[in-house]
Amino acid sequence: MAKVLALPRSFSRSEEAKALLENAGMEIVWNPEGRPLKESELAELIRGADALITGIDEVTGKVLEAGAPTLKIVAKYGVGYDNIDVEAATRLGIPVTVTPGAPTRSVAELAMSLMLCVARHIPQMNASVKEGGWNRITGTELGGKVLGIVGLGAIGTEVVKRAVAFDMQVIAYSRNVRQELVDRYGVKYVTLPELYAQSDFISLHAPALPETIGMINKDALRQMKKTAYLINTARGDLVVEEDLYEALSTGQIAGAGLDTLIHEPPLHLDLVRLPNVVTSPHVGSNTVEAGYRMARMAAEEVIRVLSGQQPKFPVRKP
Repeated sequence: MAKVLALPRSFSRSEEAKALLENAGMEIVWNPEGRPLKESELAELIRGADALITGIDEVTGKVLEAGAPTLKIVAKYGVGYDNIDVEAATRLGIPVTVTPGAPTRSVAELAMSLMLCVARHIPQMNASVKEGGWNRITGTELGGKVLGIVGLGAIGTEVVKRAVAFDMQVIAYSRNVRQELVDRYGVKYVTLPELYAQSDFISLHAPALPETIGMINKDALRQMKKTAYLINTARGDLVVEEDLYEALSTGQIAGAGLDTLIHEPPLHLDLVRLPNVVTSPHVGSNTVEAGYRMARMAAEEVIRVLSGQQPKFPVRKP
């Protein structure tokens, strides 16, 4: 019987995905810790597994080598795979797959939610009322403002649709120009310095690559408006957190909405405790609907590969 190691907590909520694997004659082994696993933990647990379904666990080269005698697939429960050593997997002949499109709507909606929270100071006023106060804080509207989107992939495109519905003007920086977004939504492509200088809200939707890691640094923040808000639902590595802390604490920019951080949970709380910061614990794809879609797609990829077929959504073919 094939052994499938399923680590994301929310994967277990999908009866459909569980049934798919069990009906295919597979044994599901669940995460014993109920949280993302570190390298040392996963290197022990993965031994003897035929498939790994992972969220944001540390799937390093050491982990893959420990599983290599039997491991035939790493199925990412989501789309961002920077927690997986894809080069090591390729070298070992283990395909890595993703679930494209499954979390797109959920992440886009969270990006808009964070914009509304920072613009209208909703968390701060909610906390005040719960404590018996009535602290009314003047906010700002989204309508009529310029939204700068960094990265116009699937999620960035969904943010465009929602921002236009809020009557925002959208400018974007992306490697590829998509004319349909220009024609239908009036998106204007600009350089990064232009985006930083012109935007009232900046929403990050770029992957963590050598050229994007640390892109939001002192130089970038100095180019932004004092009234600008930064939204990050992509990857914490895109932001130099010390530089962002300085910019937020000195009024260099107005605020930030952060769903991702470099260390999760954060090692230090100075940044997230700032009054002009709203933080959520990396929950962009954490909706019932997205969870069902990701679970089904990941299970289907495992079944394909373990039955001798090619994966449908590989990151890189071995």
